[in-house]
Amino acid sequence: MNMPSAQRLSSLGLFLAALVVGLVGLELGLRIWLSTEKLAQWPNFVLQARSVHDEREQARMVHDPLLGYAPRPLHAAPGVTFDADGLRLNGDAPDGDKARTILAVGDSYTFGDEITDGETWPAHLQRLTGRRTLNAGVSGYGFDQSVLRAERLASTSGPSLIVVSFIADDIRRTELSRIWGAEKPHFEIDGEQLTLGNAQVPPRPQAQDTLNFWQRTLGYSYLVDFVLRRLNLMHDWFGDHVRVHPAGTGERIACLLTSRLAELKRSSGADVVLLAQYDPVVWQSEAFAAEQRQMTQRLLACAEARGLRTIDSFDALAAQQDDGGPAGLYVLWHMNDRGNRLIAELVASMLI
Repeated sequence: MNMPSAQRLSSLGLFLAALVVGLVGLELGLRIWLSTEKLAQWPNFVLQARSVHDEREQARMVHDPLLGYAPRPLHAAPGVTFDADGLRLNGDAPDGDKARTILAVGDSYTFGDEITDGETWPAHLQRLTGRRTLNAGVSGYGFDQSVLRAERLASTSGPSLIVVSFIADDIRRTELSRIWGAEKPHFEIDGEQLTLGNAQVPPRPQAQDTLNFWQRTLGYSYLVDFVLRRLNLMHDWFGDHVRVHPAGTGERIACLLTSRLAELKRSSGADVVLLAQYDPVVWQSEAFAAEQRQMTQRLLACAEARGLRTIDSFDALAAQQDDGGPAGLYVLWHMNDRGNRLIAELVASMLI
């Protein structure tokens, strides 16, 4: 016998009320268990995290209408120093041969997050080769931004070699128009050609303008924050990302971008090398490693088909057995001094 509609609605209402009361109880209980002070503190944790991130980024970055953002000239922080052109200095590395300048572009693995100026792989490369090496890496860049930055700086620095470093996630970033709260350029595909979808990239939006409904409401919950942290699901909760292309489109965009690098090689007279690097999760998950390797190898194949030289660091990293194996080459998410020296040695060996 079917339950009357009114009774069903009443039962549903009681269930939802019990659920709300239970969740509120868990919220208050967790706050009391961790610290009674949290009963008086009810910030929006998403807004708080994004605001702190934005303040840090705006201190070291400036808006760039082409690239989205670029290092702030002459910025200095403990262990991190930019020159007047927004390039990271190489610490105590001696001045190299300017006639054979090496331009290094890429993301945070080139820039050297978590380490000091002299520990980056461009700094090691300058010491190993005696050639002036310009560290033009920028944290958070997608492969598209790295290519655009290489094109811009090649015309002003006159390099004889351009090394474009990337990790597989940089390919995914080409599918986005905003990453970690910062607007970025994105390309549209027109047959075998690419066109910029936003030739004038707008400034970074205010953090409070980036929250969706759930972040504006559940963002106040310490319970939600606590659970998401334990499940390591903070990337899309705290991260402000806007997608303009379906997942997987980035591989096509990145492949077409190698044509621009081939044209840069022709127009600048500089040799161009694609350098594949890997984040530490590759050494923690076989499934993740297989996916990242597949994406990486397809992009390297595109580059080689267009006459560019490539370096895949995977085998050299995997061969490390001392001090924790490949995982021992990282600080937390980025390479340490020893890991970056290994990367520099791979690049230097190609120059011999």
